[in-house]
Amino acid sequence: MNQTAPLSPADPEALVTGLAKAARIAQRQLAAMPSAARAAALHRAAEALRAATPAVLEANALDLAAGEANGLSKAMLDRLALDEARLASIADAVAAVASLPDPVGQVIDRSEQPNGLKFQRIRVPIGTIGIIYESRPNVTADAAALCVRAGNAALLRGGSEAVHSNRAIHAALVEGLVAGGVPADAVQLIPSQDRACVGAMLTASGLIDMIVPRGGKSLVARVQADARVPVLAHLDGICHTYIHAAADPAMAERIALNAKLRRTGICGAMETLLIDSAFPQGPALVSALIDGGCEVRGDGRTQALDRRVIPASANDWDTEYLDAILSVAVVDGLEDALAHIARHSSAHTDAIVTSDDVVAERFLTEVDSAIVMHNASSQFADGGEFGLGAEIGIATGRLHARGPVALEGLTTYKWQVRGAGQTRP
Repeated sequence: MNQTAPLSPADPEALVTGLAKAARIAQRQLAAMPSAARAAALHRAAEALRAATPAVLEANALDLAAGEANGLSKAMLDRLALDEARLASIADAVAAVASLPDPVGQVIDRSEQPNGLKFQRIRVPIGTIGIIYESRPNVTADAAALCVRAGNAALLRGGSEAVHSNRAIHAALVEGLVAGGVPADAVQLIPSQDRACVGAMLTASGLIDMIVPRGGKSLVARVQADARVPVLAHLDGICHTYIHAAADPAMAERIALNAKLRRTGICGAMETLLIDSAFPQGPALVSALIDGGCEVRGDGRTQALDRRVIPASANDWDTEYLDAILSVAVVDGLEDALAHIARHSSAHTDAIVTSDDVVAERFLTEVDSAIVMHNASSQFADGGEFGLGAEIGIATGRLHARGPVALEGLTTYKWQVRGAGQTRP
């Protein structure tokens, strides 16, 4: 089955079943391809995406017009928008993934028992991965590239906000991949926006091996509640930055402004700022954020720093705004900051700004989040910035993978046992 042909059966379950079965066949062929061949095909896909720039931008313009007409927020429109520079970055990310070391076949460990049996664990593809995402069309390319490089088939279900962009990007990628010898069914985009297709993916146990949701809280909550397939995800990105008493004031202001305002609609954006009561430049820091266009909601002590601070409600400390809104609390030292983060963090990304390395090491050790940072903006919570080429998502769970999930996170392992005729007594 080649998904580049138009498909629109009335039965979403039949549609997903058909695509997933075709994906499993293609995945076996893909996994058997030499690593160099998969890499070369991805380079071709990147070239095809660059060549398709006019068509992709034309499709994106349709999505942006529809988004504005439907009242999408400024942050959501920013997630959706493509221009030549962003599209070039997407193509570069595909090429970067192609150039990364292939984890498939990597020997994790090996041992030999006294009876002469030799054991080793090696990395292998997970299989068919379903990716359910909303308004960011770059996910189409990132997910496809990562899955192909690690020998997995990808079954993509993008959101209606980016339907034209996703189709244009997918068409270009498949053109390049097929030219490089990858089966077309290894990367399929579900050709229906019927929400029942999401439900069909979530219950496709035995056909889809893992689901990765990328989107808002309602989408991820639904996936985690309804899935009968293993899920790799994070629910919220409630990211904290703690400005310690020993923070350099200029660095603290620079990091805080970047962490909140560089791009407010991404999951690594800071949502809560904690200011140590002993940090002398608290008023200037809050003032800089407000002057930069950020609405600040704070506790009583934060309101005392700047009269423009709006009183925070109890819900604010547990809210992912994805907008130019920030919760700010004044805390009494490291212990108070750690306690606040333990109560309210979503275990995504939390950061400390301090020149005290002892305090920094305690923070890095004791904050139990997937990503913990020292003297850096939480907006670095991105697979590309980690040197992973791209990411299929951020995981905040405790099993299999945490933080930016890239090639290694898209593999599992198997045991290989080599003997010389041994039998068990």
